[in-house]
Amino acid sequence: MHNNIKIKNKKAYYEYHILEKVVAGIVLQGTEIKAIRNGKASIAEAYCRYEDGELFIVNMHISEYAYGTYNNHAPKRVRKLLLHKKELKKWEKKIKERGFSIVPLTLFINEKGLAKLEIALVMGKKLYDKRAAIKEREQKRNVKNDYGK
Repeated sequence: MHNNIKIKNKKAYYEYHILEKVVAGIVLQGTEIKAIRNGKASIAEAYCRYEDGELFIVNMHISEYAYGTYNNHAPKRVRKLLLHKKELKKWEKKIKERGFSIVPLTLFINEKGLAKLEIALVMGKKLYDKRAAIKEREQKRNVKNDYGK
């Protein structure tokens, strides 16, 4: 079906240390899933927050569906994430105790045609960690170039 849709948050790997990952479902409206299937979504500035023991994704942009009429969705509305209760409580406890955050890594369509969001429990990187990541990436690129010749 539409298994080739994979919208990534490249900035997350640079900005954060990824500690744990989990795949969550998203509560969407009809025009939202159609826009995602067309690849018209962005999770670059999105983040997750808890409200009343439930997890929501904030700032995820899904462009309005081109053929949606008056019942089109708001592009940046807050959307509920679907996770097992045990997982929700475990992550909520970690966020309250320490300085962790939850950010989306990948938005994709699974084999059943449902939109799923891979989210991660993360810890912010310090400036020197980011510099080390850049240095490591450049070294890998140089090694590839040396062997490619």
